[in-house]
Amino acid sequence: MVLPSVVVISGLCAPGRALVHRFVDTLGIDVDRQYPTARSAQELNRELADLPPELRWREWIRRIESVIFASASPVPHEDLARVVGQGAAVDLLIEDLSADLDGRAFEVAKVAGGWMMRTRSAYAPAIRAAADVGEQLLDLNEFDVAVLAAIAYHQPITRDGLRDVFGKEVSRDLIGRLHARDLIGTGPRSPKRGAPYTFVTTQQFLVAFNLETLRDLPDKEQLEDAGFTAESHKADI
Repeated sequence: MVLPSVVVISGLCAPGRALVHRFVDTLGIDVDRQYPTARSAQELNRELADLPPELRWREWIRRIESVIFASASPVPHEDLARVVGQGAAVDLLIEDLSADLDGRAFEVAKVAGGWMMRTRSAYAPAIRAAADVGEQLLDLNEFDVAVLAAIAYHQPITRDGLRDVFGKEVSRDLIGRLHARDLIGTGPRSPKRGAPYTFVTTQQFLVAFNLETLRDLPDKEQLEDAGFTAESHKADI
């Protein structure tokens, strides 16, 4: 789980720690309260045995909501399990949280092996109209997406492998665009001569295309039925 704007102060010498503390005090930030240490996490009252069952369940839902809301990346099941009672059904808590959010502009979505908060697609036009989200858009053309799909289905794959798929070279600029958007990363070296690098998709790829895992990719037959094949793009590079 990735928390945005976390202040890390461990590992500094005493003068450095003092300087950081003065800085965060000036901003009115309570580091210990906002970003608990591992020790304080261990001291969290997970069981809430003093609460009636209904209030205990409701508090667990609120904890899960706060953790997901605070994270900049999908939160896995094991992280959520650490803030609720031993043996509590995280999946059922998520279901109840989703029900609470019914009718709201945002929802809990399961992507990339975890859960995250996101606005509902119906409100995308309003967000684009009110905020500058240009840098957040994927801004990919059809062939970019075709190459990305080839990587997703054939990973780990080299540039030579992509050339075999499309019948000609895939430019370094195109690969760079996909890298820059964090949709692909560098995979293991190929055992072929020269040990070229391979390309694989990333967690951000799953998030961007609303996939929980790579198993949720459309069947290749579905793509072919939709006319989305490598053959249709061999003249587009």
